[in-house]
Amino acid sequence: MELNLSVIIPLYNEEESLKELHQKIQDVIGKHELGPYEILFINDGSNDRSLDILKSIQLEDSNVRIISFLKNYGKAAALSVGFSECRGKYIVTMDADLQDDPEEIVRFIELSNEKNLDLISGWKKERRDPIEKKIPSKFFNFVTSRVGGIRLHDFNCGLKFYRRAVVKSLFHLVYGEMHRFIPLLAYWHGFAVGEMVVKHHPRKHGESKYGFARYLHGFMDLLTLALLNRYRTRPMHVFGLFGLLTFLVGISINLYFLVIWIQTQTLHVRPIMLLGVIMMVVSLQFFSLGFISEMITQNNSKNTVYRFEEITPADKEQ
Repeated sequence: MELNLSVIIPLYNEEESLKELHQKIQDVIGKHELGPYEILFINDGSNDRSLDILKSIQLEDSNVRIISFLKNYGKAAALSVGFSECRGKYIVTMDADLQDDPEEIVRFIELSNEKNLDLISGWKKERRDPIEKKIPSKFFNFVTSRVGGIRLHDFNCGLKFYRRAVVKSLFHLVYGEMHRFIPLLAYWHGFAVGEMVVKHHPRKHGESKYGFARYLHGFMDLLTLALLNRYRTRPMHVFGLFGLLTFLVGISINLYFLVIWIQTQTLHVRPIMLLGVIMMVVSLQFFSLGFISEMITQNNSKNTVYRFEEITPADKEQ
């Protein structure tokens, strides 16, 4: 049965926050009469009392669903499973640490209907975090927005809104550390993406689960996404470029030594001569990889699904 709203909350060791968070979400949904809903907690292998507390909450609220991982797989895995299992027309994701405000759910829905947005990313304009987290985050968001081609201020914000079509189209692409790039994936798949300034509260319990290393991993993932988005349907363009460059370097070196041999009729094997031969062999390998990739791409293109809509005369008049 499709519901009106799904609230997805990935969590890891948040035992002190769960009851208060659940009550706040319940209060907001009841106050604004948001219709049939579910609160989907994704327990990412917590080793504290989080799961026991969730079970006690579920006994009191039949709208609560619990998915519990047997080990810690990470936030991307939790969101991917949540997206695949949720039943709401509208989906909101938020963190379990009480820093996200459930009141934003109503504003998300209103803005989505007003501007016909498929995904709205929260923007923690006044972020209640220490400066050592703020500065790397600003740099990361700046680079990501430039590389991705979509101007958003905060890709890392866990508070986001989705229409059902977005999560059902993209859940299989959310793995590793890709959760912070969901707005990019949605934008590249043709969905309408926007952002909204959201409240950000100071952390009340526990400590952040993320360190500086996540930004390094994030940049590597961003590079992967950028290459896949640009070249996934034409891999020969990237492999062929590297093949051409290595071939030109190799042939130039070998031509140089050919001229010396013609002029002197003597030639001694030198390391740079071997480098020229190696570069030409490597170029052939690049071209071979490109050719194989092209064959794989053409075979997989038979299963490609294109998003489109038919425009009728009645639609044009509106």
